[in-house]
Amino acid sequence: MWRKALTLLPHRPFSSTPEIPTLYSFLQPSVFALKRDLPPSQKSHSDLPTPPPKTLAPDHITTLETTLHKSLITHNTDEAWKSFKTLTGSSAFPSKSLTNSLITHLSSLGDIHNLKRAFATVVYVVEKNPGFLDFETVGTLLDAMKCANTAAPAFALIKSVFKNRFFLPFSVWGNVLIEISRKNGNFVAFLRVFEENCRIALDEKLESMKPDLAACNAALEGCCRELESVSDAEKVVETMAVLGVRPDESSFGFLAYLYALKGLEEKITELEGLMGGFGFSNKRVFQSNLINGYVKSGKLESVSATILRILREGDGEFLNLGEETYCEVVKGYLMSASVKELATLIIEAQKLESSTVVVDRSVGYGIVNACVHIGLSDKAHGILDEMNAQGGSLGLGVYVPILKAYCKEHRTAEATQLVMDVSNSGLQLDTGTYDALIESSMSSQDFQSAFSLYRDMREARISDLKGSYLTIMTGLMENHRPELMAAFLDEVVEDPRIEVGTHDWNSIIHAFCKAGRLEDARRTFRRMIFLQHKPNEQTYLSLISGYVSVEKYFCVLMLWHEVKRNVSVDGEKGIKFDHNMVDAFLYALVKGGFFDAVMQVVEKSQEMKVFVDKWRYKQAFMETHKKLKVSKLRKRNFRKMEALVAFKNWAGLNA
Repeated sequence: MWRKALTLLPHRPFSSTPEIPTLYSFLQPSVFALKRDLPPSQKSHSDLPTPPPKTLAPDHITTLETTLHKSLITHNTDEAWKSFKTLTGSSAFPSKSLTNSLITHLSSLGDIHNLKRAFATVVYVVEKNPGFLDFETVGTLLDAMKCANTAAPAFALIKSVFKNRFFLPFSVWGNVLIEISRKNGNFVAFLRVFEENCRIALDEKLESMKPDLAACNAALEGCCRELESVSDAEKVVETMAVLGVRPDESSFGFLAYLYALKGLEEKITELEGLMGGFGFSNKRVFQSNLINGYVKSGKLESVSATILRILREGDGEFLNLGEETYCEVVKGYLMSASVKELATLIIEAQKLESSTVVVDRSVGYGIVNACVHIGLSDKAHGILDEMNAQGGSLGLGVYVPILKAYCKEHRTAEATQLVMDVSNSGLQLDTGTYDALIESSMSSQDFQSAFSLYRDMREARISDLKGSYLTIMTGLMENHRPELMAAFLDEVVEDPRIEVGTHDWNSIIHAFCKAGRLEDARRTFRRMIFLQHKPNEQTYLSLISGYVSVEKYFCVLMLWHEVKRNVSVDGEKGIKFDHNMVDAFLYALVKGGFFDAVMQVVEKSQEMKVFVDKWRYKQAFMETHKKLKVSKLRKRNFRKMEALVAFKNWAGLNA
């Protein structure tokens, strides 16, 4: 292999048999479906030799070139093609720039008909006058073939290039053919072209034709994964050594897959030694491919042994296999109905894993998460049950993927029960997992599960409770459940980890008022004050709005007596007495007929320099107290009469 002293690969002469004998026949209707020569007895009269072409006069050639040039400028494709055919049919060639411009133009049009023309032109020029062809032009055609997904002509073109010793740099065509072969499952065709190219590069000592590492790995991958051929794979390795292409982790990974598939344990050991020789310390790709090879071969005992061996050698550090590899492992085991073996593997891995391994890097997490990823959440839970049956301890990594799956599927009741199991086993989930589960519960309107999860979160002494607290409060408010908001807030208000503010109480009060549940709003307001949370202007605005909606104006009067004692004078401490507050109180108190309080509000607004629109309160008075007479009040309540007169004078109603 790479370590060995290698001689040049055996020389194989270039193919002398044309892949397609009439590739550049401009008259053939379908260039992409050309057939090999028929035996002489089967040839039709159309295959008979044609008369030699007529020679064009120099001025005629000049005219045709001018027409070709103008046609390309004006995008008259058919006329350009006609001029080119006339020229080449008479063994004349347009200039190099025109030839390349025509090919580029035909390749850019995006239809198969003109792609055939471009293909035929390139093959013709390669055979007749290759010096006229730019590498970039060939690359443009190949890119167009890739977009059109035309594999056969792309390979035929490169074989024609080889046949005519037109030394096209590998960078022009290599990656394009790799993509085409992968897209069409036509790796064998690429491998043969790759081998031919490497022979030419070595024989002619052409650096530009040497494939890069990516191309060599593509060839190696195809040999290992598609052909599953040890001889072909090792032939590619020898070619890489001769060309001086240094392998990387992927190169070793492909071979590891193949050797595991074939059960070549000695070669696997040799590969691991070689990796160290090349200085590769990260064996993730190698290990993943090795395990995938064992899975593909059905050697599940080797899969388990390899995973446990890697953990031992790494002193219990995490096994960085990746989700794709774990999915293959799970599929392999479950095809054999081996839930029991998977559970055993997790238990044994947990014994070897370091206590510092991150949850989502553990083997248990990888396996259970793979079950979830491929849509087998119930199988994942089956692994939990099997681990319990075997008496194994369940690490957090086994629980987390199932919880995430339940969260995604909105199976919140089952998730909550599983969280209880986690807590009872002495394990602790992280804040992110709790937050996700609570959010899922709230979006499913499973409020009791959300409360249970939050209670468990608090009991687990998690410090960051704010996110889930806001999720619950917001969800309850959006679902118009103020009674649950109040109960929840009452439960958590004394927890020092939760910053309950006036805005939280306001949200509940506002929700109660909006629902017409004013007694609940009043109780919440009293509870808020009892717990020494100071109401602000928003608190009173919600209450006033609620009382006005049911015409409980006396309750507004009681609120005014409380507010006027706490109005902020300097705008910093106390209640902000702004236009909204003035308006709300004036309107409610006028409607209720409490004119003494109305004038107190007016006086306070003047003191605070708050603008008041009197028209609104005139209208409120006329709607409610139009028939109220001052003379009647004078006999019953002199003070009330004075307040009424003062209001009417202020509002301009006496006029």
